[in-house]
Amino acid sequence: MDPQADRIDVTATLAGDAEAYRRIMQRHQPNIGRRMRRFARDSNSVEEIVQDVFVEVYFSLSGYSAKAPFEHWLNTIATRVGYAFLRKRQKEKNVSGNPVALENALAAEPANPGEAAEILHRVLDRLSPRDRLVITLLHLENRTAAETAEFVGWSQTMVKVQAFRARAKLRKLLENES
Repeated sequence: MDPQADRIDVTATLAGDAEAYRRIMQRHQPNIGRRMRRFARDSNSVEEIVQDVFVEVYFSLSGYSAKAPFEHWLNTIATRVGYAFLRKRQKEKNVSGNPVALENALAAEPANPGEAAEILHRVLDRLSPRDRLVITLLHLENRTAAETAEFVGWSQTMVKVQAFRARAKLRKLLENES
């Protein structure tokens, strides 16, 4: 990414240039789309979350201080929007999927990596949004505890404690289902 182009386009957007914001979106949308796939699997949900990210960015743009790279600031907002999506979905769900189908899927050996990924995502869906967020950032995106803490606004200690608890819950889910 081009930090200079981001600075120029942020300034222009704040001055009312809609074309500048379109350039920001075009430049960052592929990365944000990949990041949001960690929070949702179906393309409609991913598109919705990406749109929510850029709406949130637009309304928060005046708060961008340019002390850190724009991309970092954008990723922090994206992580928080993804986390909000998980919380919202958890509230809407109330019942966690079809346990029989999950049990059958875990009992069989996955024939390919795609099946293994699908099983993983179904098990992750059964975790709370906080647990899924910390597992996603630390283990699927290979973020450090410090990076994760900065993205979600927690202390590093909180990230480590949450990760420990989330891994224990994940392990228990896998043991109960197999």
